This record gives sequence, structure tokens and C-alpha cells, in this order.
Amino acid sequence: MDKYNLKVAGLERELEMFPVNDKFDIAAFIMFGDVEMTEKAAEELLKVCPEHDVVVTAEAKGIPLCYEMARQGCRNYVVARKGVKVYMRNPLKVSVNSITTAYDQNLYIGEGDAEFLKGKRVLIVDDVISTGQSVEAIEKLILQTGAEIVGKAAVLAEGDAIGREDITYLAELPLFFK
Repeated sequence: MDKYNLKVAGLERELEMFPVNDKFDIAAFIMFGDVEMTEKAAEELLKVCPEHDVVVTAEAKGIPLCYEMARQGCRNYVVARKGVKVYMRNPLKVSVNSITTAYDQNLYIGEGDAEFLKGKRVLIVDDVISTGQSVEAIEKLILQTGAEIVGKAAVLAEGDAIGREDITYLAELPLFFK
């Protein structure tokens, strides 16, 4: 089994490789359960991200980072959900297709979160940005609320995201072409 050695935020991790299709593989960066990485990555991103009032991410892999950045910084965060919950009145909706998901998904923000975001400076965060589709979907959702997007950040930039000047990230994660 192939592995990739990643160095980010002063830490090292050995990532397992997985095929996306017959053309390339990815090294899977999973923050779930890695408290040390979550804390350090949040700390390092906060040093380089613009001032903001609230941090927003999409369900689910970005949630630990989003929470930790809010805990260490602005103290506010919102999660765009993948499904409508009974407590979400009049939800706003956008569709997204991510490199790590085999099908189109919808993202939702309920009326309460939309009202909370109105007029706020928002920092969009995720663990990894690759094609940018998830971030663009969150942008569309947030803009419907009347909030101002002040930045987009991730621990890692992968594939098409590497070199993008509109994204703040800590390290690059290559794609592995066959």
C-alpha cells in the first residue's frame, strides 16, 4: 500500500493513498480524530487569514477545523449542512460536486444561520481544497445571506487549487497520476 509523507503546521503525517479513478490517486488527509493536527493547523491558519466575524464550512470533514478556528479566534462558526434538518426553517440551498464524493450533493443553511450571517465578515474554511467546487458552493450560499466573504482557507491545496491566489493554505498536496 502506497503512502505519502506530509509535513504541515510543524507536524508530520503518513497519508494512505486511494484511487479516485483510473487516471489518478489521492493521499487522504483526514483530520477527524487528529486533535493535534486540528489545533496546530487552526493556529497557523489564523496567523495568515484576514479578520473575520464568523467561520463557515461544509459538512463534514471541515467541521473540526472550523470549530477550532472559531474557538481560538472569532468564537463563531456555521456549518452548511448536507441535508435539511427539522429545525432549519426556510433553508437556502446550493448544489455541489466534490472530488471525494461520487455524486452531486446539496448544501443548506437554515433561516436562523442566514440571519446570523447577514452583514458579517465570513471566512470560508475546509480541510483540503482541490477543485474548489465545495468552496464555490459555500460562497454562493453565503452570498445569499448578505454576508461579506473576506477569505477562503484550507490546511491543504490539492490539484487545481495549488497556486490559486484567492485561497490561503498551509501546504500543497499533490495528485498522483498513473
